[in-house]
Amino acid sequence: MPSLAERLHRRRSASLSPSETSSPHGPSGVGRESSGGRRRPAAVAATGLAICALAAGCTSSPSGGPTRPTRVHLAAATADPNANCTLIVPANPLTPAGLATPYQLTATNPADGPCNEANIAQSAFVQGAIITQDGQLTLYDPLVIDAGTQPAAPPAMAQVPAGATVGLWFGFNGDNLTLQAANGTDSLAQGNCVNGLNGSIFGQFAHCNAPAFFQTANQQIAANKLQVPPLGMAKDGLPCPTVRDFSLIDQDQSDNVTAQYLALPNGQTAQKNAAAAAAIGNAVNNAVNLANASDNVLLDVFVLPTLGCTPSTRPNGAQDGQATGSLPLNELQAAAFQAAPIALLPLNDPMTLVNNNPSADKTNLFRLGVDQPPLGAAGSDNGDGAAYCNNLFTNPAGIRRVFNAQAIFAAGQTPDAATGTNLFTFLAARANGSFENLNCANFGVANPITLTLDGNGVATAAAIAPAGQPAPAAGGQAAGGQAAPAAGGQGMPAAGGQAAPAAGGQTTPAAGGQTTAQAGGQTAATTAAPPRNGRRQVGMQGRFRNW
Repeated sequence: MPSLAERLHRRRSASLSPSETSSPHGPSGVGRESSGGRRRPAAVAATGLAICALAAGCTSSPSGGPTRPTRVHLAAATADPNANCTLIVPANPLTPAGLATPYQLTATNPADGPCNEANIAQSAFVQGAIITQDGQLTLYDPLVIDAGTQPAAPPAMAQVPAGATVGLWFGFNGDNLTLQAANGTDSLAQGNCVNGLNGSIFGQFAHCNAPAFFQTANQQIAANKLQVPPLGMAKDGLPCPTVRDFSLIDQDQSDNVTAQYLALPNGQTAQKNAAAAAAIGNAVNNAVNLANASDNVLLDVFVLPTLGCTPSTRPNGAQDGQATGSLPLNELQAAAFQAAPIALLPLNDPMTLVNNNPSADKTNLFRLGVDQPPLGAAGSDNGDGAAYCNNLFTNPAGIRRVFNAQAIFAAGQTPDAATGTNLFTFLAARANGSFENLNCANFGVANPITLTLDGNGVATAAAIAPAGQPAPAAGGQAAGGQAAPAAGGQGMPAAGGQAAPAAGGQTTPAAGGQTTAQAGGQTAATTAAPPRNGRRQVGMQGRFRNW
């Protein structure tokens, strides 16, 4: 019998039967196929995720941004949970009543097991934004509950001024989230919802009325009625990164959201506001925070504060009007200020594949949901996978920026301790996993990253070879037996750069010839992230593969 760890990290089949992802068809494009062949593994139990709300739970920097995420413990996930869930969209989802009506989570195929919102491996999230005709932009994150249950507290009333345009975006901690209209409604058509292309869903992402929202927002920006905050300068002397910066992106950029909920031990959920806390009473002391492990949370909560930058925020009606970040705010800022090279969804993004093949139509549907120009349009690109991989791994503006500023990033908190010991090793491991998920080797690009892993598969150090050279081999040695040089020709030390004795007095060579501590005196292998079930993972333990 496989061990618990093996069962937790077991990969689900890349091909799903029609019954596993099917739902009524409509303008949403939901359907029978998942988002391509390079699937991520089933989510695993979450022991804790470093996360903070942008308006609460963090200390403040002089610039007003969060500087230190607080650690919260998320609801535990069951072993090998059902990774394919359906989210029931309420009637008139773009109206005040629709926004304040909870979405309901259920299993796409009940035979695969239940789906529970309080199980962090299955949590789904909805993020809303409202833009008025005079440029006032606010946020509202609708609540998600289990189908057939009631929320722990009534959702806050949503404020949608007359003539305003509402957009919705969805995130998911499982593999495939299918949108479905509530019984007796035409909510997917009412919301102009897009789940994918003609039976091939994106996977963890969907959007409703997003192109109309961005069209209105961009009109207000052009009319100088809506101001987008400038990026500022980061501690490494470069502009603060955006969600379209090659130093931040991974194999499926611009996916998932920043919405958060409270979950009670009985499985009920609520929005994060004072009224909910009052309604819950003393039980709020046992509530846990549900968060979507997303590119947007990674940017707003971890990367920007570490670099001394401030995320773009707006008042959130679901959180007592406190200012929070969001996917649409990040995309608007990226569209306004990201300098070349600009990362736009490529044709080899796993979420935009159809039958494991590139699809221009599906890529464009995703791009329109995040305010990116269609393939071949003016100011756009052609989605070339080779250019994308080269910019990510070879261009100094890509992951090499993280290695060049290793000391800064190593001081940042890791989003997931099962992947990397700090923000630097986490980002290195994430990029390393993206290399295979983007099939970069097929474009003639070499993976320059080498990771040092401890006995649990956690990255403790990383090195990067100069552009055009192979990654260092195991043990911190390059192919010719020399210490592997990092970007700029320098050996990359382990996090902190200090030699540390291991338990039992042993030391092991890390990338660049430094020594790092190893629990129990075990020697750590210095290799590319090992394949797990036939493919490398973004989070090497399979946890929070959304990152």
